[in-house]
Amino acid sequence: MLKEFKEFALKGNLVDIAVGFVMGAAFKSVVTSFTGGIVSPLIGLVFKSDLKELKWIIKEGVENAEGVIEGTVAVLYGDFITNVIDFIIVAFVMFLIVKAINKLNKQKEEEAPPAPAGPSQEELLAEIRDLLAKK
Repeated sequence: MLKEFKEFALKGNLVDIAVGFVMGAAFKSVVTSFTGGIVSPLIGLVFKSDLKELKWIIKEGVENAEGVIEGTVAVLYGDFITNVIDFIIVAFVMFLIVKAINKLNKQKEEEAPPAPAGPSQEELLAEIRDLLAKK
């Protein structure tokens, strides 16, 4: 059972998936940083507010003795918009990567030498006919 698991875990596709997963997680943090540090402030300039700060307050909270507001209920649609932008950027880059890989695979297929031509089906049938006619 351990041998089977080792063969499964070390298959090329599984290792490729693991590497892709780790790279994707690292790329996601880069995109999040890009969106939070560059895209959100630029959008904030247009709408004159910080994109992450946008929210719809459903119920106001109450200030406690320490001066902290508790019990506020709000829909944080600014965070949602930021995450949608993150998703679109990551999805677009992944699309470009897959498109480039498919193009490389297509070029490899085109460069492959053609299979050696064997006898056609008609030639094989004619040969069988001739052999049967000799009997």
